[in-house]
Amino acid sequence: MPRPGAELEDIFVNQRPRLCCVAARVLGNADQADDVVQDAYLKISEATTLFEVKQPISYVSRVVRNLAIDRCRRSAFESTLFAKEEEGEAASYASHSPEVIAIDRQALAQVVDALDELPERTRRAFELYRSGSHTQREVAHLLGISTTLVNFMIRDALTHCRQSLQGQALSDR
Repeated sequence: MPRPGAELEDIFVNQRPRLCCVAARVLGNADQADDVVQDAYLKISEATTLFEVKQPISYVSRVVRNLAIDRCRRSAFESTLFAKEEEGEAASYASHSPEVIAIDRQALAQVVDALDELPERTRRAFELYRSGSHTQREVAHLLGISTTLVNFMIRDALTHCRQSLQGQALSDR
């Protein structure tokens, strides 16, 4: 008798190119699509509750698609979170008032401090991904860790920076 969940895991092995295409249609990027398929595999294989799936290929495809959509949303959110900082690279300081410049510098210093509070490996993964323009797979290879761990480390770093900025905003009130 096969172990519970084995059929779903086999789908990831046998249907990987198809699942990557599902994710790539949403993401528009093959490397990110491969990361999403791996995340979906981990999510399904680590599920503590097993249930009968009537259409396992459709189910796995839906999980991959949903995770790809989540990644797009997260990427869009990250872009808006850091857009102000990135726009500042091309803008001259003369277009801002001294007050705005001071506020922006304070926020940037807060993010730098927040990054310094992170474990070295987490900070390095975040910097390679955000500033070094590396894919999560490349970061994983450089650090000798899994792409899933890189994904979690980047998420943790973003969450920590966001909380640090929100905490500062609350204390300024």
